[in-house]
Amino acid sequence: MPAIGYVNGKFGPLEEAVVSVEDRGFQFGDGVYEVIRTYGGRPFHLDAHLARLERSAKAIGLALPQSIEAWRGLVEEGLRLAALPESKVYLQVTRGAAPRDHRFPPSTSPTTVMTIRAMHPVEPALRESGVEAATAEDQRWGRCDIKSVNLLPNVLVRQAALERGAFEAILVRDGEVTEGAVSNVMIVRGGIVQTAPEGPRILSGVTRSLVLDLARSLGRVRERAVTVEELYAADEVFLTGTTIEILPVVRIDGRAIGAGVPGAVTKSLYGLFQRLVR
Repeated sequence: MPAIGYVNGKFGPLEEAVVSVEDRGFQFGDGVYEVIRTYGGRPFHLDAHLARLERSAKAIGLALPQSIEAWRGLVEEGLRLAALPESKVYLQVTRGAAPRDHRFPPSTSPTTVMTIRAMHPVEPALRESGVEAATAEDQRWGRCDIKSVNLLPNVLVRQAALERGAFEAILVRDGEVTEGAVSNVMIVRGGIVQTAPEGPRILSGVTRSLVLDLARSLGRVRERAVTVEELYAADEVFLTGTTIEILPVVRIDGRAIGAGVPGAVTKSLYGLFQRLVR
């Protein structure tokens, strides 16, 4: 199968995977999700993603229908069935299907969805040249640490950035950088990697944590609020995320960052990350 879907216990062709029109994920965005990629056909840091799925579900009062062990088995079975060289795995759990009402339904079963598609890495040329980003006002809700399916603000700012010729939107709240529409954002000043701290304003990515660990091994980390002015004045800026790994940003809002080319710290961290994943 080139791409497969899983809905509530059943694997099959992706085009045949369907859920009820009354599913609360569709009606209210009442659900959580995760995205996992493979390296060498094996899911990367699967347990960290599943642990975050559990945290997100708990934060919205949603009891997951499977244990971590059961999730792991489902992902591995899906990858076996898809038999792709490299895969992108999407997991989603909603509160389930029920007549439309804002209140939690008194009794319903969660809807569990998984899709497995071919993973298409970032073009190597973009890593060599770096990408452009555009800042945008962060108008999301106050619990960005929950990986919920409510992504319309992210969609709108990323689309606006793409229409401006930028790869990513960098979100700003009260003059401080929070994160990207689909990534975490880090800057380098004086050789020190700096990024917004964990908390309700950002979704702390699995890749973010790994990259910070790599940077700490070099003694080069500071988790603190970064202002827009510091973003523009940074020696280097880069994005982190499951599908983009570590991606250098060389222009923001038309302004060159540092020398306008991928910087030495970004390159070093990407090299360390590649050694880790391979």
